[in-house]
Amino acid sequence: MASSDPVYLRVVADIRRQIVDGSLPPGAPIPSRAQLTRKYGVGETAARHALRVLAAEGLIVGRVGSGHYVRATPVLLPLHRWRFHDHHAPFGADIQSQGTRATWEWRAEHTEAPPGIAQRLRLDESAPVTRVRYVFRGDGKPVQLATSYEPAGFGEPAAEESPRGLISRLSALGIKVTEIVEHVYTRVPQPTESDVLALPAGVHVLHVERTHWAGDRPVETSDIVIPGDRFRLVYNHPL
Repeated sequence: MASSDPVYLRVVADIRRQIVDGSLPPGAPIPSRAQLTRKYGVGETAARHALRVLAAEGLIVGRVGSGHYVRATPVLLPLHRWRFHDHHAPFGADIQSQGTRATWEWRAEHTEAPPGIAQRLRLDESAPVTRVRYVFRGDGKPVQLATSYEPAGFGEPAAEESPRGLISRLSALGIKVTEIVEHVYTRVPQPTESDVLALPAGVHVLHVERTHWAGDRPVETSDIVIPGDRFRLVYNHPL
């Protein structure tokens, strides 16, 4: 490290190196602030900053009353985006096929389209839409959030345990979905998303903007939020 760099970065660099090369394996305890100050000859403020940076990078996790530990590298479960596209809950069907019990809750409401959603649905700003919020759980733990928007007039998901499949419901209205387009990117989670999904510090989310099209007309668009440390997205392209 350059001599002009803050002293806490020296601590971060050394602990990061030990985690990467395996000297500190998953689950290994990280020295306390007091131990860091003695080992590296830095002040307590620098030691606290170093621990904060390592946690933000997702390399260590803190446990109340116990200290910090090397975070285990998670096994990423595959999410097959098209395998269950016409299921009433594609995500639930996918993780259930992998032996995880899937449950979900949802709430529909009438509202006005926010500017970005109006643009994606090619509607006038503040046009009436139906918004449905979902929380999906795997073995009882929240694992995905989704918010769906449809132009008003398409009806709502049935008032039963799970909503009907979007494609089937639109087909019953004479609307044939011809294409599904997804834009995927990573981002820092919002505080409420971190709370609901119980995300460790430093973990980003995968954000999927999904839009169903009927010809040249968008008929539904969703924002899907997936923990980046638990899942990987799988797309098949048949030739």
